[in-house]
Amino acid sequence: MGKELFIAEKPSVAKEFAKTLGVNGNAGNGYLESSDYVVTWCVGHLVTMSYPEVYDPALKKWSLNTIPFMPEKFLYELIPDVKKQFNIVKGLLNRPDVERIYVCTDSGREGEYIYRLVDQMAEVSDTKEKRRVWIDSQTEEEIRRGIKEAKPLSEYDNLAASAYLRAKEDYLMGINFSRVLSLKYSQTIMNYRKGAKYAAIAVGRVMTCVLGMVVRREREIRGFVKTPFYRVMGHFSYEGKEFDGEWRSVEGSAYFQSPKLYKENGFKEKPEAQVLCQTLGFPAENPENCFHPEDGEETHKAVVEKVERKKEKKNPPLLFNLAELQNVCSKLFKISPDETLKIVQELYEKKLVTYPRTDARVLSTAVSKEIHKNIGGLRNYPVVREIAEKILAGSSYRKIASTRYCDDKKITDHYAIIPTGQGFGALRSTSLTAQRVYEVIVRRFLCIFYPPAEYQKISLTAVREQERFFSGIRIMLQQGYLEIADASFSNKKKTTAKESGDQNADNVSEEEKDTFDEELIALMKQIKKGTEIDLNSLEIKEGETSPPKRYNSGSLILAMENAGQLIEDEELRSQIKGSGIGTSATRAEILSKLVAKKYLKLNKKTQIITPEFLGEMVYDVVDSSIRSLLNPELTASWEKGLTYMAEGTITEDEYMAKLENYIAKWVNGVKGLNNQGYLRKKFDEAAVYYKK
Repeated sequence: MGKELFIAEKPSVAKEFAKTLGVNGNAGNGYLESSDYVVTWCVGHLVTMSYPEVYDPALKKWSLNTIPFMPEKFLYELIPDVKKQFNIVKGLLNRPDVERIYVCTDSGREGEYIYRLVDQMAEVSDTKEKRRVWIDSQTEEEIRRGIKEAKPLSEYDNLAASAYLRAKEDYLMGINFSRVLSLKYSQTIMNYRKGAKYAAIAVGRVMTCVLGMVVRREREIRGFVKTPFYRVMGHFSYEGKEFDGEWRSVEGSAYFQSPKLYKENGFKEKPEAQVLCQTLGFPAENPENCFHPEDGEETHKAVVEKVERKKEKKNPPLLFNLAELQNVCSKLFKISPDETLKIVQELYEKKLVTYPRTDARVLSTAVSKEIHKNIGGLRNYPVVREIAEKILAGSSYRKIASTRYCDDKKITDHYAIIPTGQGFGALRSTSLTAQRVYEVIVRRFLCIFYPPAEYQKISLTAVREQERFFSGIRIMLQQGYLEIADASFSNKKKTTAKESGDQNADNVSEEEKDTFDEELIALMKQIKKGTEIDLNSLEIKEGETSPPKRYNSGSLILAMENAGQLIEDEELRSQIKGSGIGTSATRAEILSKLVAKKYLKLNKKTQIITPEFLGEMVYDVVDSSIRSLLNPELTASWEKGLTYMAEGTITEDEYMAKLENYIAKWVNGVKGLNNQGYLRKKFDEAAVYYKK
């Protein structure tokens, strides 16, 4: 009987397969072998696409006459540094005694591409049986399941085709657009930056779009003009208890839809706010902008027009995908998306968490049926032992498949990142930051088995002289999942919903803060429509509009995931249709590349991202020549096309025809441009922000 060959993407993964299969030996030969099995590995990519000069030596010299370059047949070659391992793998794949090949590269588009290129270059016979192992973690149990349920490799042909197309697309756009822009504008940039060395203008389908997002945001901030506004706050009391209310110009107000307003709750000019105070019987102003009744009067009255009491629930957040985890780690630990990916990849390889390069934030139906094993394993993790035991003692985990945390339709390659419940011995060998990232993943996972946080919200509308003030308090009735949401290393004091991690708390207006004042709560419950309350004073509070926030490394990853939209609210994010810019596997790398090329600057302490001068210059070059490269929606549509290809909705020929037409149109358009003078003016505008 012939042997079975298992080929992994990396040596570390191959060793896990070998351990599971009982294969021992010396890995120094580039493979491990037993009487039944052979286990080998790639070292990432072994094969790459050939440069244009391989097609024709004349193409080595960049020239406008030789672009657009679009070969009919693409050529591939071995990566020099890893030729030795390729030859080992090639020999094993073609060994006569190897009858079945298990493809165990990473379960995703890139992993598929890595193997298919090796298979192509090694010219592996189609007579050999090839099966695809698709796993979500590196635990022994999951590896055995993946091998047992391995499907014929041919079932992944569409995924492989989309991987080839993605590579061709990046290759053709990179070579053609980088060459045409460099030939037209590199000299202009070099001349402007006196003394600068010649550098090609590097552009790409994804990285140029991300550059555009950051530059546009920076220019919005520069062009922002602060607008002052003036709000009027009422200080009320009832039976000795004080509370505040905010004036708003709603229907019935003398100021309803007035041009004097900045939105409905503030004035553009302070004197207008003062007039309102006088109209309501508060003419005297003190230095603190506080208005009190006239001499001889202790207070004024307002009448309660409306009281609303309702309960609110805040559900536990969805599970982590890579983008969400990178965003959270950027905020908590001030680490870059690239660092987060390295940490979670290490946790994955140590069997602590499931596959990290995922876009899904939910579980699959299949894994939900076995989820008690993950929870049970966490009883061996002292930080959450009691929490895991409490969950297992209840029944919530049995019903998880019927909740929003489980949805097969929202999963493409892998479900969300969750703890496996294994590998705790290896956790001690990781860095402190890695241990904390692990705890964050664990707590997010366990939260979904806890009930929602519950609040009692009381909203009150009071009227004086047809002008209305609005008050509100939120009372936490049950902490629910917030009881376990904060990490053990957090310094937060659990006194209010805002402080205990409630993601909605930032959206609570100033007059609607969470409170634990039991007397005030009891009093607010007594107040009814028609109740007279005391309006003791009015206060004018000055504010000003804020400029847009700069991206940090985490929020930029989120914006990439959502096709250029920075959507913090997870409910809205889940409704966004279509693919984002780049993929979970590539976004961190793209950001790192932009920083390395000095197009963007990343502050390591704050993780704030700003443009470099060279980046702004490249932005202006692209904006005046191939503007569509800066369009997030268009960039996302290319990614969506690759998804359609993987699903078999469109053909490779259709995709390539669209791609080649797009490239030819823009390259030929740039050739005819003569806009260097315009660009120098744009460079002048940006330069003032970079003078030392």
